[in-house]
Amino acid sequence: MRARHGTPLKITAGIMAAGAAGLVYAAGYEARSFRLRRVSVPVLPRGAQPLRVLQVSDIHMVCGQRKKRAWLQSLAGLRPDFVVNTGDNLSDTEGVPEVLDALGPLMEYPGVYVFGSNDYYGPKLRNPARYLLEKAQGRHGLNGNAPAVGAVHNPWEKLRDGFDQAGWLNLTNTRGRLKIDGMELAFTGLDDPHIKRDRYEQVAGGPEPDADLSLAVVHAPYLRSLDAFTGDGYPLVLAGHTHGGQLCIPFYGALVTNCDLDTGRAKGLSRHHHGGNTAYLHVSAGCGANRYTPVRFACPPEATLLTLTPQD
Repeated sequence: MRARHGTPLKITAGIMAAGAAGLVYAAGYEARSFRLRRVSVPVLPRGAQPLRVLQVSDIHMVCGQRKKRAWLQSLAGLRPDFVVNTGDNLSDTEGVPEVLDALGPLMEYPGVYVFGSNDYYGPKLRNPARYLLEKAQGRHGLNGNAPAVGAVHNPWEKLRDGFDQAGWLNLTNTRGRLKIDGMELAFTGLDDPHIKRDRYEQVAGGPEPDADLSLAVVHAPYLRSLDAFTGDGYPLVLAGHTHGGQLCIPFYGALVTNCDLDTGRAKGLSRHHHGGNTAYLHVSAGCGANRYTPVRFACPPEATLLTLTPQD
């Protein structure tokens, strides 16, 4: 009888020990196990020389994250042709100087950026299970443009000024252009759809006819934005926000995307179809996490080096 009574306790203890070990791994190792993803995308005109694009996203910088800063600084050694920052740089109201320090070497290269909700507002402690509940209820993001009740204002203006001073193009509901290796590149960007700051009507009209390549950039890959970009004929859309699911199940993948994008496209390169057109979509899993949930499991933090190649 003692053995039978002791078995449930042993099982419970085993489950708790496994959970604790998983948490230690997710927070202590994987959340700081930074990776570089490499992807090729055939979107350039025939005969063009390849271009190397470094995408960084969802840094969620908290003061004191020295390893993350050093890793981001080291990415300049890749010598990209240009950089795309898809937002959510902050998770700390005092984090702007550390973000600018971390990205300083990369800001020596041409770049473009959009912001995410965590650039504008500080994070709040919330039950992670709410993401699953919101998915089941078909709800995503905040209700309207106002911040959540009690949200803290982040000094995003200082971040913007630092990027602008370095020469990076601000794509907040606007367009911009860069000339790279003799190629005219046009960019169309949106403010964050997650908090309904996107204004596609301000940038509608499709790719620039006199550009060699037109790219679309947005923080959160909501379907309304992807449909608009794809329907207008953009060949490639770059986004972040999802954290790749952040907590994934091995051999299965992400459980949520924190938007209305399907979990099968929570990270990496895929295709998006709308209005008879097809675009490549690259969603970065990002290299950080909300300061209140500093864990990642089966989804290492990352940046991506995209090699744009000529179309077949």
